[in-house]
Amino acid sequence: MRIGIFDSGIGGLSVLHEAYHQLPDQDYIFYADTDHVPYGKRDPKEIMEYSRECTYFLLDHGVDAVVIACNTATSVAVKQLREEISLPIVSMEPAVKPAVETTEGEGRRVLVMATPVALKEARVRTLIERVDEEHRVDLLPMPELVNFAEREQFDTPELLDYLTKQFATVQPEVYSALVLGCTHFNYFKDQYRKFFPADTALIDGNFGTVRHLAHRLGIPRQDVPNGDVVFTDTEAMLAHTTYYTSGRLVEDTETLEHFRRLHNRLEEMRKIG
Repeated sequence: MRIGIFDSGIGGLSVLHEAYHQLPDQDYIFYADTDHVPYGKRDPKEIMEYSRECTYFLLDHGVDAVVIACNTATSVAVKQLREEISLPIVSMEPAVKPAVETTEGEGRRVLVMATPVALKEARVRTLIERVDEEHRVDLLPMPELVNFAEREQFDTPELLDYLTKQFATVQPEVYSALVLGCTHFNYFKDQYRKFFPADTALIDGNFGTVRHLAHRLGIPRQDVPNGDVVFTDTEAMLAHTTYYTSGRLVEDTETLEHFRRLHNRLEEMRKIG
C-alpha cells in the first residue's frame, strides 16, 4: 500500500520513522510543508487551509491513507477533513492517557509539552479532562522548539539555554512522565534527560498512531515495543519513500542528505526511549 504522511516540517519524519519499524514493507509519500512551518504559531484558519492542501496533494498522488503527523494540524483540521474525505485519515494526539497511567499510586505528575496552538484547542483540552481525573497534568508551551529542530540544532548552547529557561518554570523532579505533544520534539530526547529524573518516561504518540494506521488498513505489522528494534539501513528507508517539500519533489542531494541525517538522529533517539 501507499501511505501519505504530512507535517508542517521535519517533525513528521518521526512518525514515518516509526512506520519503517512497524510497517517496513509499505511505500510512503512524505510531505513536509516547509513553506509554512511552524504551524504552531499560525492562525487556525491558515492551519486548516494548509492541512487541506497537504491532504489533497497526497490524495492526488494515489495514497491509500493519510497520516496527519502533526498534533497542531490534528487539533485544528482533522474533524473537517474526515467529513470531506472517505479514505482513512489517521491523526495524532498527545499520549496523555498512557502518561497519566504512569502516575497512578505514585503521586507524581505529568507534563505535556506542545505548541501554543495545540494547547489552546478544545481537542487537547477535552482529552485531558477525560483522562486526568486526579488533575495531575500540567501544560508547557514550547513555541521555539520546532524551529530548533528545523535548523538541526539538537545540541547547541542556544538550545540548552532555551530548555533551561522553559524548564525553570516547572519542577522537573515531580514528573513521572513527559509527553511530547509535537512530532518535532522527538529529536531532543537526550536533552530532556539532562533536566528530568532518569525514571521519567518520555512518551509520544508515534507508536500508537502507526499501530492504529495498520489496524485501519488491515495490514500486518511488526508487533514490537518501541525501542526494541534497531533499524540501521537508512538507504532502505529512503528507498521506500518519496519526499516532497510544499509540493516540490525532493531530488537534490543536499535535501536528501538532510533527511538521512534526521533519520539517523531519530534512530539514536529511539534507543533512548
